[in-house]
Amino acid sequence: MAKRNGTATTDFILLGLFPEFQYASFLVYLILLVYLIALIGNSILIFLIWMNSYLHTPMYFLLSQLSLIDLFYISSSVPNMVINHFLGKHSISRIGCGVQMFFCLTLGGAECLLLTLMSYDRFVAVCNPLHYAIIMNPKVCLLMTVASWTGGALNSLIQTIYTMHFPVCGLKEINHFFCEMPAILKLSCADTSDYEMVVFVVSIVFILIPFTLIMASYIHIFLTVLRMNSPEGRNKALATCSAHLTVVSFYLGPGIVVYMTPGSSHTTTLDQGLSMFYTILTPTLNPLIYSLRNKEVVRALKKVLRKNLISK
Repeated sequence: MAKRNGTATTDFILLGLFPEFQYASFLVYLILLVYLIALIGNSILIFLIWMNSYLHTPMYFLLSQLSLIDLFYISSSVPNMVINHFLGKHSISRIGCGVQMFFCLTLGGAECLLLTLMSYDRFVAVCNPLHYAIIMNPKVCLLMTVASWTGGALNSLIQTIYTMHFPVCGLKEINHFFCEMPAILKLSCADTSDYEMVVFVVSIVFILIPFTLIMASYIHIFLTVLRMNSPEGRNKALATCSAHLTVVSFYLGPGIVVYMTPGSSHTTTLDQGLSMFYTILTPTLNPLIYSLRNKEVVRALKKVLRKNLISK
């Protein structure tokens, strides 16, 4: 205990995922397996998109960026959590905590913006197909990507600097498996109510507005799809859009609860459970949802496998 107190004077202490859970090691092994699935799934999806010319379209370009964000996003928290568990090391320096928070917020914000832009891409493809190639040209796609990464990074830089400047009292124990902003704010011995209001406003911009725009896009898409004469075209549009909508629900839904409701209204256990949705579960499900429900991706995968089997 003395050692723990000594560490707490200079470092934060990450208590880990559900510290009171009896089978913590089993849970960590399970998350490690999920992490490996996420790495393999997203890497394969990026490889297939970049190696097959018929997947060089705006939708798949944005999808490759989503997979890239997911790779970095899940890697910003899970490896550190797993290593800390097996080494029995729970301390993290203030700088290390700030760096982890910066990357998590950057990637989280970038994904919010990118999901919104992907819904716009689907809106144009379904509702205005004749002008799709003109509107969604390579320059626009590149600007969308740059805007997502830049917007996420700028917001993260401001939020991280402001959050880390608050004085922290006591043992500096973070009841979480990574340095997430709401968990850090709970440690502060200063009044954070004004800043929590700022976080709420920022969350409107990065979570609620994107969610509203995405839902509006899909309402227009579904109304357009219902008027289609071709059953094949209708099914293809619905399959692509339902996959995107599933991802959005898993990602933005928990984020609304964690960042847009008072911290006192939910427990740390609920916060950790919801955080797992957008930091671990969504990056793992994204490639599975998009590939299993997408004929072009499945065809590209079969083509690669067939080529390797023939070469052997």
